[in-house]
Amino acid sequence: MEKRDYYEILGVSKNADAQAIKKAYRKLAMKHHPDKNPDDPEAEDRFKELGEAYEVLSDDQKRAAYDRYGHSAFSQGTGPSAGGGFSGDPFDIFREVFGGGGGRGGGASIFEDFFGGGGGGRRGDGKQRGSDLRYDLPIDLEDVVKGVEKEINIERLVPCESCTGTGAQGGKPDLRSCSTCGGVGQVITSRGFFQVQQPCPACRGAGESLSNPCPKCDGEGRKEGTSRIKLKIPAGIGDGNRLRSSSSGDTGVRGGPAGDLYVVVHVKPHDIFERDESDLYCEVPLAFSTAALGGEMVVPTMEGKASVKVPAGTQTNTSFRLRDKGVPDVRTGRKGDLFVNVNVEVPVKLSKDQEKKLQNFTDTLTEKNTPMRESFFEKAKRFFTT
Repeated sequence: MEKRDYYEILGVSKNADAQAIKKAYRKLAMKHHPDKNPDDPEAEDRFKELGEAYEVLSDDQKRAAYDRYGHSAFSQGTGPSAGGGFSGDPFDIFREVFGGGGGRGGGASIFEDFFGGGGGGRRGDGKQRGSDLRYDLPIDLEDVVKGVEKEINIERLVPCESCTGTGAQGGKPDLRSCSTCGGVGQVITSRGFFQVQQPCPACRGAGESLSNPCPKCDGEGRKEGTSRIKLKIPAGIGDGNRLRSSSSGDTGVRGGPAGDLYVVVHVKPHDIFERDESDLYCEVPLAFSTAALGGEMVVPTMEGKASVKVPAGTQTNTSFRLRDKGVPDVRTGRKGDLFVNVNVEVPVKLSKDQEKKLQNFTDTLTEKNTPMRESFFEKAKRFFTT
């Protein structure tokens, strides 16, 4: 029998990205799972066919080979798995897709699969804790100094309105013994020379399955949606710090507890200030005349402008310290300082009259006026002798 096109099996286009392929497989696997179709002898074949298609299209190398050569890319065996043959166990892929992986932070590890550990929050009633989620939030340095409230929209699994999150049609679960594990909640699988016991992938270790699954959510009690979350960003938070919003992750299976949302804060670079812990630094140009004669210099701070007294003869890279003009400490609230580093600006594009006056001024300078210059050339004069 000729194999069907893998893209056709999953109902996606050849340009579909990894997320679209995973979503399509997830929906179809729930629909054609043998446990949900006990009276359909072809359900298991369709389920295996879905698993085979997903195994190829979810792997970049296998997908590239399939796109180029079609099914003949795996003609050495009966399918796409390593060594030429399809694994024949679609439940492995089923666990991969539904076990909370793919960046959602949940699901059992490969070690838990091997040795029967973990459980990912499974309960005896089939309820399962939802996956934790991550959200990367960029904020401005001004938000760090003052603290701010942010509202974010996140895509997450939310309770199904049709079954009120129970997974059962009408909101009243009708449970029956799971046909996959015989009601014991565990299955034995072979991995090479090993036989391991692990939670049943069909009933998630509960030993029972719904006979009246909700058609809107395929018995999970949850569906994809968007939630608006309000966050309070404390003043002084650091780049890369993580905030936790309890129960704002994915909704649990069949009324299980929701996971948490972890928000990773990224402070955007500022065009004027640089931050070092609780201190701020900035570079300010200083007029040549002010540097020579002294005077007042206006500088920016996070609270507005401030005035700094500049002594006569100020040189480039002189630093001025403004106390309590930095960033609050996230724990104590005590503010750091602002350090202003000056760069003396040399005039450019002088007029003839300005050049003449500046030359006359230079001619009047003595060692007393330029001690740094005189000291340097005193040390370097041996290099100018022949």
